[in-house]
Amino acid sequence: MSEIIKVKAREVLDSRGNPTVEVDVVTENGIFRAMTPSGASAGQHEALELRDGDKSRYFGKGTLKAVENINKKITPKLIGLDPNAQETIDNIMLKLDGTENKDNLGANAILPVSMAITKAGAASKGLALFEYIGELFGVIPHKLPVPMCNVINGGKHAGQENSIQEHMLMPTGAKCFSEGIRMASESYHHLAKLLKGKFGAGGTLIGDEGGFAPAQVVDVEERLDLMLKAVENAGYEGMMKIAMDPASSEFFYDGIYKIGKKSFSGGEMVDFYVDLCKKYPIVSIEDGLAEDDWDSWVEMVKKLGAKVQIVGDDLFVTNTKRIQKGIELGAANSVLIKLNQIGSVTETLNAIKMAQDQGWTAVVSHRSGETEDTFIADLVVGTSAGQIKTGAPARSDRNAKYNQLIRIEEELGEEAEYPGIDFRMDHLA
Repeated sequence: MSEIIKVKAREVLDSRGNPTVEVDVVTENGIFRAMTPSGASAGQHEALELRDGDKSRYFGKGTLKAVENINKKITPKLIGLDPNAQETIDNIMLKLDGTENKDNLGANAILPVSMAITKAGAASKGLALFEYIGELFGVIPHKLPVPMCNVINGGKHAGQENSIQEHMLMPTGAKCFSEGIRMASESYHHLAKLLKGKFGAGGTLIGDEGGFAPAQVVDVEERLDLMLKAVENAGYEGMMKIAMDPASSEFFYDGIYKIGKKSFSGGEMVDFYVDLCKKYPIVSIEDGLAEDDWDSWVEMVKKLGAKVQIVGDDLFVTNTKRIQKGIELGAANSVLIKLNQIGSVTETLNAIKMAQDQGWTAVVSHRSGETEDTFIADLVVGTSAGQIKTGAPARSDRNAKYNQLIRIEEELGEEAEYPGIDFRMDHLA
């Protein structure tokens, strides 16, 4: 039996240059390291991200309290334990915290320990991380994900107010993952040429997730038109679909949605998306409505759910209690999965399992404040989720995940499966 010899946390930087938490778990098999990401448009129901609040350091965003919680409170509970006891170890940390939202220790303290334990557990069994996650989850992994590549950033990811946040390309016509990410990359570079030609150097400024953030393009239809033109110029017309994440809680004010200078009721917002889907090859809409506007979510599923993936992010925050409510109401047909929204690997796997058991899809996702940690690439394969959202094919914090998926596809060889246009067919009722 392998056992945990040491657990050590430190404060490091994420892709935005803000502090985050990194953890080393040491066993006789080596050092296993994990880092936690951070979101900008975070849902109000997410588990707590503990920040120091000391304005003299990092504008109050320091994570020394979370680091101390690991080094002084969590570490003594884990020394000598078997890293293969993932659920037991996660439950020890959850019990130590004692709150529903990780208010005492912080999700950013519990999560990196949980992830590093998973990596140590895989090594103790001589398995690749995706294989070990598959063992924990109860599947034999072979499915690569269709990527959602966020090529135009808006909203908080681009410093804009009342703006659709993410405009993504999905290479559904590819034969394999590596071909799909090549198609996305080439389309991304053609988009850069279009934007530079139309707006000059300012058109190719980059947002938090590596996508372009042209201040001159605020209209969503103009953004989608530019994306489709880039796809056509790259030679992939008809082989790319569009996914969107409006992040609508960010432009929801006392029952009214505001995009630019226009205002919408919940019903009018649904009809806005219905019209968009008639004009564009949109196959997935995430957070099209605010996180507690349940009635409008139900209406959206009724009007679009048969043809479009309706993904809950802020609505569900990877929390099985909220997912269960969504299932009962018929408020979505897909769940976005973010490890740091819930705070442990075990709880994340439970959320994916609940969605899949219902026949819903699960989309594994990064955060806008990312790290070089590639854990989610192994997670999406290990759970056979079939979709990953991890930004534009640009910047190493995003490409680290895509590169890891290329490696996993190579390792799987002929056993690798790429769902392509059928990314949600198995989950349709």
